Amino acid sequence: MPDIWLSRSWTTRPRRDGEDAGAYVFVDEEEFRRRAGEGGFLEWAEFLGHLYGTPVPSPPPGSDVLLEIDVQGAEQVLAKCADAVVIMLLPPSAEVQRERLFARGDPEGHVRQRIDKGREEVARGRQLARFEVVNSQVDQAVGELAGIVSRTRRKDVHGS
Repeated sequence: MPDIWLSRSWTTRPRRDGEDAGAYVFVDEEEFRRRAGEGGFLEWAEFLGHLYGTPVPSPPPGSDVLLEIDVQGAEQVLAKCADAVVIMLLPPSAEVQRERLFARGDPEGHVRQRIDKGREEVARGRQLARFEVVNSQVDQAVGELAGIVSRTRRKDVHGS
């Protein structure tokens, strides 16, 4: 199976307490907008007051590119790459999502905004996504994602 290359997004939001420094490329708004103006992002958008963007990917040959993006980003990617495969990753429930957001240290107001925005995104995302994966357990979700990538790649290579 080919390698899966995970893109690392840029963001203007501050790093959370305890968050891995490699989770994102953390930059200020000026640097982000400069990079965007230079055409350095495949997609970018504002989400809940912060900018997020995916650099134009440059994976090793034969690798599949996996992007962790929101619905706005998926729309932009599909406009540029019509053959992109969109997989929507969903929490098992709004309550589980709420618990996960609190566990990572998000304040009440942000959690409320994120849950509300999530409802809107699911409705839009279902119009774009070819697949859905419910992230009940990380290992299971990763296995499902890898399986979808593998099956999709075989179809693309073999035309079946």
